[in-house]
Amino acid sequence: MNYILIIHSIFRWFILLFGLWAVFNAIKGITGNKIYTGSDNKVSLFFMTCCDIQLLIGLILYFNGPWFNMLKNNTKEVMKNSAERFFAMEHIVMMLIAWALVHIGRSAVKRSTTDKQKHKRSLIYFGIALLIILAMIPWPFRQPGIARALFPQF
Repeated sequence: MNYILIIHSIFRWFILLFGLWAVFNAIKGITGNKIYTGSDNKVSLFFMTCCDIQLLIGLILYFNGPWFNMLKNNTKEVMKNSAERFFAMEHIVMMLIAWALVHIGRSAVKRSTTDKQKHKRSLIYFGIALLIILAMIPWPFRQPGIARALFPQF
C-alpha cells in the first residue's frame, strides 16, 4: 500500500478547504468593501502552506513512482496514452503552475497598499490557482485510468 499516495489524496481536501476559504474571503472583501484582516492573511498563509506540503509529497510520488521513468524512457508512448500523459505531464505541470500562482499571489497581496487591492489580488491569483487545482485533480468522474476515488481506500 502506498501511504504517500494516500496522504497526497487526503491532503487535497485541506487545499480545497483553504483555497475556497481564501477565495470566498476575497469575494466578501471586494463586494462588502471590507478591510483585509489578520484572518484573511492567515487563511492565505494556510492555503500556501498546504500547497507547499502537497507539492513536496507530490514530488516524492512523482520521482519515486513510475511516471517520471516512463516519461524519461518512452516519451512518445506516454504522450499517446491520455491516462499516462495526465499523470506524467499534465497533472504535475499544471499543479506547479497553480503552486506558483499561490506564491506570486501571496507576495502580491503583501505588497498591496489598499485593502481593496489586497482582496482583488487574492481573488485573481488564488481563484485562478484554485480553478487549475480543481481541473487537475483526478476526480472519480474523469475517464478510466485517470479517475481516482474521492477518499483513498486503506
